[in-house]
Amino acid sequence: MKIYYHPASTTSRPLMLFAAENGIDAEFQVVDLFTGEHFKPPYEAINPNHLVPVLEDGDFRLTESSAILKYLADKINSPAYPRDPKQRARVNERMDWINTQLCRDFAYGFVYPQIFPTHKRPGDDVQAATLAWGKERSQGWLKILDQHILGPKNAYLCGDQITIADYLGAPFVGLGDLIGCDYSAYPNVTRWLGNMKKLKSWNKVHEVIYGYASTLKDNKMEVL
Repeated sequence: MKIYYHPASTTSRPLMLFAAENGIDAEFQVVDLFTGEHFKPPYEAINPNHLVPVLEDGDFRLTESSAILKYLADKINSPAYPRDPKQRARVNERMDWINTQLCRDFAYGFVYPQIFPTHKRPGDDVQAATLAWGKERSQGWLKILDQHILGPKNAYLCGDQITIADYLGAPFVGLGDLIGCDYSAYPNVTRWLGNMKKLKSWNKVHEVIYGYASTLKDNKMEVL
């Protein structure tokens, strides 16, 4: 089983983390996003979306981080993706929320335009407007995450037990670390993210993106 990925990719790190924590035997092959390898014909033949990650299991190929996480969890019969229909539906709901709400505004609308040159908007006015919109929307999603999804009792996104929703969500929320966000206004988010950072593989999985962020430390960042 092979996974095409890049450690700076937020959609790749959930797979790296889940595989490392669960001892999944998979070959991880880097696709160099910084040199544009994902746009070259050999990789385009693998994923015409020009994105990572991609999973290959024999002649079966799968794209999209969320779908790959579910596939991996089912392959090893992981309790992190419960079989009970209602519990599984809750995990799916949380993962969809991360992908369609939080990720859109926080990652693509706020963090990425500040840390990745290919995501920076053309012109200072457009960039400033993008960040202002992304900031406002992100604050709203983090409030929902803090008060309604986690609340004061839940250790994880779906209750007391870690699920693949946490593996997907934590690297996205953790993007705030790269630009110096202060999550003190969201104590339940801070507590949950702290739980995820206690995983034995967290630092290893994040060392490349943390290293990249250190090169940006002198840049002026808009933060939450």
